[in-house]
Amino acid sequence: MTARLLDDDALARSSVVANCAMNRERRLSGTNGYGRELGIDVARLITDRLAHADSFRWLDLCCGSGRALLECAALVDDDRLTITGVDLVDFFAGPAHPRVEFVTAPIGSWAPETSFDLVTCVHGLHYVGDKLGVLARAASWLADDGLLIANLDLASVVSGQGHRKVVGALRAAGFTYDGRRRRIGRTGHGKVRLPLRYLGADDRAGPNYTGQGAVNSHYA
Repeated sequence: MTARLLDDDALARSSVVANCAMNRERRLSGTNGYGRELGIDVARLITDRLAHADSFRWLDLCCGSGRALLECAALVDDDRLTITGVDLVDFFAGPAHPRVEFVTAPIGSWAPETSFDLVTCVHGLHYVGDKLGVLARAASWLADDGLLIANLDLASVVSGQGHRKVVGALRAAGFTYDGRRRRIGRTGHGKVRLPLRYLGADDRAGPNYTGQGAVNSHYA
C-alpha cells in the first residue's frame, strides 16, 4: 500500500507531532538525559571550549520544554555562553535565564541569523518531515569548528535507493553515522547538497525504536 504523504503544513497539525512528549521533561544528565542520548557531556564540552574562546553558542533543535538548556546555563554560569532552543510547541520551562532564548517555530523552515559552536537534536528528527534537509541546513549553521550531533533512525528514511546509499551520501557530504546508536554527527561548517529529493512525510508509520509513534520521511 502506498503511504499517504503529508506536506510540512499538514504534518505540523498531525497529532503525532503536536502531541509529542519526547523532550518535555528531559534533563541535561541522568538515565535519559542529553549526555546519555547524545554521547557527550554538553556542559563539560562548553566549559572546555570557553577555556580558549571568547564565546560559545549552542543551538538545540526540538528542545521540548528546554529544561536541559536552563540547567546547562545555570551549571556553566558564564556570560559568554548563549543558548537557543527551538521547538514547534510553545511549552517552555522556567524560570527564564538571561543566557537562554526559546523560539517557537518548525525547524524545517526556521533559520538562525548566526552560526553555532554546537547544534544538537535529541530524538527530535523522529517527528520531522524532511530529516535530511534539516541536517543539510544545520551543517551550514555550524561555526568552522562547530559540532553537530543528533539522533537519526534510518529506518524512518524511506528511499528507493536503500539505506546503504543514504548512509554513503551522508558520509560523502561530511557526516558521520553510528548505526548501532542511531546517531549522526558532523564537525565544521559546510554547504551540503544531498542527492535525494524529499517527497513528503507519513505520520502513520507507528512506533520506532523508542517505542513512540514517529514519522517516516520519503525520498526519491
